[in-house]
Amino acid sequence: MTIVIAAGGTGGHLYPAVALAREFLLCDPRAKVLFVGTARGLESKVLAHEGFELALISAKPVMGKGLFGALTGLCALPVSLWQCLRILRARRTDLVIGVGGYTSPMMLLAAALTGVARVILEPNAHPGMANKAVGPFAQRVFLAFESAADSFDRSKVRVAGTPIRKAFLEGIEQNRGKSGPPHLLIFGGSQGAKALNAAVVEGLSELMTQLPRLTITHQTGESDHAQVAEAYRRAGIEPQVVPFLYDMPAALQEADLVVARAGAMTVAELTACGKPAILIPLPSAIYDHQTQNAKVMEAAGAAVVLPQSVLTGPLLVRTVVGILGDPERLRAMGEASLSLRRIDAAEAIVRECYSLIGGHHDVNRSVRAAGG
Repeated sequence: MTIVIAAGGTGGHLYPAVALAREFLLCDPRAKVLFVGTARGLESKVLAHEGFELALISAKPVMGKGLFGALTGLCALPVSLWQCLRILRARRTDLVIGVGGYTSPMMLLAAALTGVARVILEPNAHPGMANKAVGPFAQRVFLAFESAADSFDRSKVRVAGTPIRKAFLEGIEQNRGKSGPPHLLIFGGSQGAKALNAAVVEGLSELMTQLPRLTITHQTGESDHAQVAEAYRRAGIEPQVVPFLYDMPAALQEADLVVARAGAMTVAELTACGKPAILIPLPSAIYDHQTQNAKVMEAAGAAVVLPQSVLTGPLLVRTVVGILGDPERLRAMGEASLSLRRIDAAEAIVRECYSLIGGHHDVNRSVRAAGG
């Protein structure tokens, strides 16, 4: 079986796809998985680290890039379609999976034109334009949130959750009872977030005054790394400050509290590990889907949502101290987060994909995650 996965641009698109790819290989080690992306996205770094093959196409973003950017993206569509058709034929593809973003539409269209089985995965509470555009071409639509169902043909929809890597489920119980100084994890998505970084730097001295034993892991993104690392150094703090966290499962399991954006992948990983969070939704996200993701966490009592428009260093410090300084509140938020988790999404999606193409998925060969 050969599977082509169109996913790229950000970690929010890539990591659910990686989880699916690993589940396919778990079910059938002979399966072949090819990722399709672009040279401009994060995929070349992440997929090389994860050990998957990547084929590049010339797709470019259309939404949110202004008139010239939109025209450039539209002009790239015919070339991208031709490249996708060539990939599908050369690889004798059995299944195409689109995970949103600008790499997916032409691959889904190419699959429809060549009669290849095709599905899409929508991890957000509000679907992106790419997935809505190719919804009519897809044979199955896998959603993380029921709220996204109205954007698609209901007969195709399966609400399965967001696929996560099994590494997030390892060692949860051991870490829950750990003692020692509180640990704060800060990350702004795969490329970092200037607003989060700036608020942390602004409030750093007060934060360490209020919580002198606090330890910190901070993913800054490439552009802010040197500046943020220098701010910690001047404050006399020795945290782990990195441009990118490849081992997010280990980082999340160590954390007592997380400060992050509210992408669908982040929400799925937080709930898989049962972590309380302070969420700052990305205000420029199309359709403001991160705010909707964050509200799901907040409504359950698992997170505090701080809009970026009001985010300051002092406000962030007060919120962090208010949670870490109240062990009962911290525990309750963690339990609420864990109650939202859905850890069987990858297995359910793979099973449905095998059913779609007429194959057989032996669930007994899957390594089921504990709990959930």
